[in-house]
Amino acid sequence: MNNLKDLHIEKELLPLFDYSLNMFARNKILALLKTPLPSIAMITERQNILRGFTANQNILKQYSYTVLYLNEVHFFLNDEKIEDLSQKKFKYKVFASKHEKTRYISKFNQLILFFHRLESRYFSRLDLKQFPEEYQTTIKQILQFLSKFNLHNYAYIIREKGLKDKHIIALTELIYDLKEKESIPLFWENLFLFEAYLSINLGILKNDFTYPQVGTKHIKLFDFYHPLIKEPVKNDFENGSNVIVLNGPNMSGKSTFLKAVGLCVYFGHIGIGIPAACGEIPFFNHFSVKINRRDDILNGYSHFMTEVMNLKNIVESAGNGKQCFAIFDELFSGTNVEDAYEICKTTINGLSKFPNSYFLISTHIQELKSVSNDNVSNYYIDCKLVKDSPTFTYKVKKGWSDIKVGRILFAKEGLNDLLN
Repeated sequence: MNNLKDLHIEKELLPLFDYSLNMFARNKILALLKTPLPSIAMITERQNILRGFTANQNILKQYSYTVLYLNEVHFFLNDEKIEDLSQKKFKYKVFASKHEKTRYISKFNQLILFFHRLESRYFSRLDLKQFPEEYQTTIKQILQFLSKFNLHNYAYIIREKGLKDKHIIALTELIYDLKEKESIPLFWENLFLFEAYLSINLGILKNDFTYPQVGTKHIKLFDFYHPLIKEPVKNDFENGSNVIVLNGPNMSGKSTFLKAVGLCVYFGHIGIGIPAACGEIPFFNHFSVKINRRDDILNGYSHFMTEVMNLKNIVESAGNGKQCFAIFDELFSGTNVEDAYEICKTTINGLSKFPNSYFLISTHIQELKSVSNDNVSNYYIDCKLVKDSPTFTYKVKKGWSDIKVGRILFAKEGLNDLLN
């Protein structure tokens, strides 16, 4: 099972892409963001779907409607009992109450005008050739559903004459037939997925994200950054080793760097743009991102045991042939230094034996710089000392940092004098 809770998908990532008009589309966006795609072909397909939205941006940039109309039409078609009045035309014409007739006219006015807006302003004007063939079929299904309502004709009648009994009877017969064929749920499914893609694409364009190449042997990211930071420092990162040990002093930006890499890899696997000028990433089918350390109170595990069980799950997955991508932020810092060094060393060497997986590990344990093999690379977040004060550059460099910021800040605050 993927471990993605530290990505904070709903709280942090959803706002990057949520320009939806209703809760149905919003729920679709959230579902898309929570579900990595199981193959490179499906990732490429989604990238091309979203590119199709970009190509139709001149038509879709003004996509809008009155949300109240959507909610009422949705409720009317899904939840209200709509009789087939064609079976009792005379009874309806002669004996139906004025209230019942007014209600039907009001509901169908909303439905026709709402659907006519969708068809005439947006869907009928799309350049379908810009989308992959399979998704063209989905849009055609939306158009076919809308066409059944003869919207241009009925919109004219509503504006010029108003709906009469014969029109209401014909429309109820149509809806009854659509319900019998179960066409209505498919229409809403297609429409809200369309709006979810539209919203995600708008987020990609607004944030200037780019589509990565997925399925390469190594990770290559250029000018990548954390999209939630207002003025982020951009980094380049290119590496062929499958274990990356990231070191550097406190507050240097290790966790931010790890999360930025993690977001690029994860966004790539849900088929959307990434916060980078360009990127290449391998394909993975198992994800674990542990950034914010916490005790697992619900399961009764200490922080250390939570890390142990998480690592066990990843190792078993990799051992069973899964292509894993995992991030460990300050691995095993919750135990004593000697134990932490020994089990981190074992972990690093062990994980390096899974060439189809990729592991990023941040640490403060200086002794780990001696752990070396062809599948392990060391990186650090640069920090410079300016007049005995740490200055953080937030730039990643290859190698190991020996700067001990903790001692410097401890002394700078006068604690050596106060405690002695």
